Amino acid sequence: MNTEKLKDQFRRTLRRDMWIAVAPVALVIGIAFVATFYFIKPAPPKKLVLAMATDEGGFRYYARKYQEALAKHGITLELRQTKGSVTSVGLLADEDSGVDVSFVQSGTDTAEKTESIVSLGSLSYIPLWVFYRGEPINDVRALGGKRIAVGPEESGTRALALKLLAINGVDKAPTELFPFTRDEAVEKLKQGQLDAVFLVAPAESPMIKKLTAEPGVHLLSFARAEAYTRRFPFLSKHVLPQGVFDLAADVPARDVVLLAPTANLLAKDSLHPALAYLLMRTASEFHGSAGMLDRLGEFPAPLEAGFPLSSEARRYYESGVPFLQRYLPFWAANLVDRLWVMLVPVIAVFLPLVRAVPAMFLWRVRRRLFRWYASLKEIELQLEESPGLEMLEDMLKRLDEAERAVNRIPTPLAYAENLYFFREHIDVVRRRLLRKLADATGSKVLPMPEAG
Repeated sequence: MNTEKLKDQFRRTLRRDMWIAVAPVALVIGIAFVATFYFIKPAPPKKLVLAMATDEGGFRYYARKYQEALAKHGITLELRQTKGSVTSVGLLADEDSGVDVSFVQSGTDTAEKTESIVSLGSLSYIPLWVFYRGEPINDVRALGGKRIAVGPEESGTRALALKLLAINGVDKAPTELFPFTRDEAVEKLKQGQLDAVFLVAPAESPMIKKLTAEPGVHLLSFARAEAYTRRFPFLSKHVLPQGVFDLAADVPARDVVLLAPTANLLAKDSLHPALAYLLMRTASEFHGSAGMLDRLGEFPAPLEAGFPLSSEARRYYESGVPFLQRYLPFWAANLVDRLWVMLVPVIAVFLPLVRAVPAMFLWRVRRRLFRWYASLKEIELQLEESPGLEMLEDMLKRLDEAERAVNRIPTPLAYAENLYFFREHIDVVRRRLLRKLADATGSKVLPMPEAG
């Protein structure tokens, strides 16, 4: 029973020693991890809000496609409809709107401060179509004094139309400007209630194809397109080939020079980098194909949009998809990207401290021996002072007590050599002591007593 109690005491002592050695290391490592985690990028949110005008640039169609694509990666894309690109930009600029990203037509002006808005890239060309009735014309300036639908308030179409009319000096009376919606404007043009309409829509739009073939309605070809692109860098010049809509009916009947802004993906500059890359990957998936005006692989692209390109977008267009996202699912790539920073405390703190744990534990074990070494040294010094018989016998008892006490010190097997080294040292002192006793009693050297 005494042996079992002693073993149990040994185990408790060793556990205490281990905790005393490990606890400071664990505390320092924990502090290092907490400090590192403070600076690590937070996880991306699971929800994004996208603002878009349903009547502009095919935005509604692509918004649904983005919604489906992001859902596969566990991201909910909430769609918020707006009156137009101007409204969408305003919502992005408003910190309290909850809007994170937006489809916006390039060249959109807003009274809001836009320093916090960045571009993730242009997605496609969305041409400006100017349909009119009457004698053929080749420039916007010929529309002076006409009845013109320029698009609803807050729309990107209206913003662009007013720019072009103003620079040609035909935006004031007697010119009449009407804020009709797209469908209203097209119907009134067909009925002859309007002289011209400005529309911004993809070249693949069925409505554009039908209106191009409408009897009595003409499509304006911009004779000075090059001049407009120099004055407005967000516009580009394109040629709609003769017959591209209908080769059999030869629609259009001639090449038409168009001006085209771009559809752009804008975001708050606080958008999580992982989500920015995910959105651009999605854009590459949906906007990289060829169209009537878009070449294969031309979009998405870092074109002029009136807003600075984000740092993530710049890296994306220079180097492509981040390495981790090429080979891992979005959630895994993001997790690894966030946690690699944790290698810093592991390398700089964890490894050295973990290597120190055995040394600290060894010190705890040896510490119990050190005080007995002090007693051993004291006995050795007393031997040098020629002690009497009584003192020699007392010293021998003290030596035996020290050996018994050391034998009871809890020592793991891996460190047992320290215990045996001490016992060897005791034997060295005991031999000297026995020789002194033999000399004092005038007898032969006494035999070595057994410890314990």
